Amino acid sequence: MLNTDKGVNKSNFNATGIKCLKYIPGIYSMIVSMDLELKDRPGQLVQALKPLSRFGANIMSVLHHHDQRTPRGAIPVQVVFQLTNGKLNDIIAELEEGGVRIVCVGKKLMYEEVTVILIGHIVHSDMGDTIDQIDSTGFAEVVSLSISMPAINEPSSASLVINAVDMAQLGKALDILKRVALEKDLLVIEPIEKDQLSVKT
Repeated sequence: MLNTDKGVNKSNFNATGIKCLKYIPGIYSMIVSMDLELKDRPGQLVQALKPLSRFGANIMSVLHHHDQRTPRGAIPVQVVFQLTNGKLNDIIAELEEGGVRIVCVGKKLMYEEVTVILIGHIVHSDMGDTIDQIDSTGFAEVVSLSISMPAINEPSSASLVINAVDMAQLGKALDILKRVALEKDLLVIEPIEKDQLSVKT
């Protein structure tokens, strides 16, 4: 069984001749590195993390240097988090209102993320080579892979999560994947554009 939480709604043939099933695309994301200064009081770290949780941030790492002090006598903390809803300014405002000093907000890494499904004899088609052709671009990479194999000689399905630095590069990565899939006789389930998701009344 195909392992994906995306809702497939139609099938067609794209310009390259690969049969594709279309589904809703991935999410637009941001990774933020934020340096904070916290007062040396119990519970300050928890209070500082509450705005991130409230605005839907996915905390990736927290470096809490409790044995160190800034020139102002505060404790330095670095938080790295992922945000998908554009609420960074709200997080900053709430932190400042709560008395948390923000030393700097590091470089924001903007990227597009999408899940693509492949169906066919995936293992026998050298999945490592397929991934390498995307990873070697320098602007996109496969960050997650899940394979479902019903039987050794039966077609299997693979769910790939692909990240790229922006939407244009993500499109290039998908073009590479479609070319490789055509060469290896794999069925591609790719995303549709957001402007195609219109409801007719």
